[in-house]
Amino acid sequence: MNLSSFLIMRHEILLLAIALLLLVAEIFISKNKKGSIVHLAIFLFGIHTVIGFLPLGETSILFGGMFQTNNLIHFFKNVLNIGVFILLLQSADWIQEKIVEQEKGTEFFVLLFFSLLGMYFMISSGDFLMFYLGLELSTLPAAALAAYETSKRISSEAGIKLILSAALASGVSLFGISLLYATSGSIYFNEIIEVISLNNLTILGFILFFTGLSFKISLVPFHFWTADVYEGAPINVSSYLSVISKGAATFILMILLFTVFKSLMPVWENIVYVVALATMFIGNLFALRQQNMKRFLAFSSIAQAGFILLGLIAGDQLGTATVVYFVMIYIFSNLAAFGVVQAISLKTGKETMDDYNGLYRTNPNLSLIMMLALFSLAGIPPIAGFFGKIFLFTAAASKGYYLLVFLAVVNVTISLYYYLLVIRAMFIRQNENPIPYFKNKLYMRLGLLITVIGILVLGLYSPLYDYIYELSSVFN
Repeated sequence: MNLSSFLIMRHEILLLAIALLLLVAEIFISKNKKGSIVHLAIFLFGIHTVIGFLPLGETSILFGGMFQTNNLIHFFKNVLNIGVFILLLQSADWIQEKIVEQEKGTEFFVLLFFSLLGMYFMISSGDFLMFYLGLELSTLPAAALAAYETSKRISSEAGIKLILSAALASGVSLFGISLLYATSGSIYFNEIIEVISLNNLTILGFILFFTGLSFKISLVPFHFWTADVYEGAPINVSSYLSVISKGAATFILMILLFTVFKSLMPVWENIVYVVALATMFIGNLFALRQQNMKRFLAFSSIAQAGFILLGLIAGDQLGTATVVYFVMIYIFSNLAAFGVVQAISLKTGKETMDDYNGLYRTNPNLSLIMMLALFSLAGIPPIAGFFGKIFLFTAAASKGYYLLVFLAVVNVTISLYYYLLVIRAMFIRQNENPIPYFKNKLYMRLGLLITVIGILVLGLYSPLYDYIYELSSVFN
């Protein structure tokens, strides 16, 4: 491997080096100083995130076409890096207070980084073999992370549910890939594009493949695992599954729909239409009934996945740009909401909506951050989520899907109601024993601050969308 290949794969190589370095550090750091692993991991990943922003250059292909990258893929990896860096900051206190004493701190970071490494390979895949390897590498460590709090039965249950559901989805997706290989004679994306045709076997293969990825994105009717796993897993792992895992799966699905399966658009646009409606309505309606904040945000994330499909159904450069931009906004918004939930849970152990009654009177800063995050998820102007949804609606309307856009607006209204339930609890409802005032440590405060800056900047800095739109031309 020469220097140019190293630069092309710098995300993957550097992340692998960090994971291996942490394993070596675990051996040599004494038992009473294991907490320093947290600082080391955050520092190294911060450097990795910064290096990722060095310019890439032109589109590049390695390993005979198995690995490909371009400026849009490179940019999206940087987006994932920012999300994981925020997640590490928000997880630092939990790891130091609860995980290091169990001597499992290093393992947490290694599992998280290998899962992210799988996502790198998945979104850079040039054939279905690399895609499948990346998918498995991203999923298996995530299942271990979901069951990380071994002292809690509900956490072990979450890990079992995730791994069994993932195995089923993986098998279905792999069967679909085998059918696509049978009809095209190749697993390489560039070769499949040239020979793929609209026949029954190809359509069946695509449906099975789409089903497997729908599990990762929590699209209806493949969403049943989501609420239970989010509730049982540690909050930071639920946050990871909700934003990083879902974002990567959405991105690779978008690439494949707009390139490999472009000729099947008359088929998949109808599938996406129905799945988008079902996902929005079921996610929103079930969120209305939730009291546990992790289950609440789980169904909220399901509904948000339905909105993302409005950009996918456009199938053009506008759709690509809106999906990437909305995923960025979604990462900052959801990480802000999950961050507040984690901060409160770590200090008090409280995770239900009623526990948040009167929160503003004792912890006004956390209340304001949660309000900002929920307003962004709901699409309230002038916060970033408003522009994200407007662009999604514009992309769908540009293809004549006016009824779909109207029903999406109805769902925005429904979502606004249940987001306001949390805001009402924090700012209006009374509580004789509210959550007492507490001050977060530096890492948590820094993580929450970055999410707030991201939400505000993405809402006010429109040139960033124009930049993403220019990058999106590579797939159209």
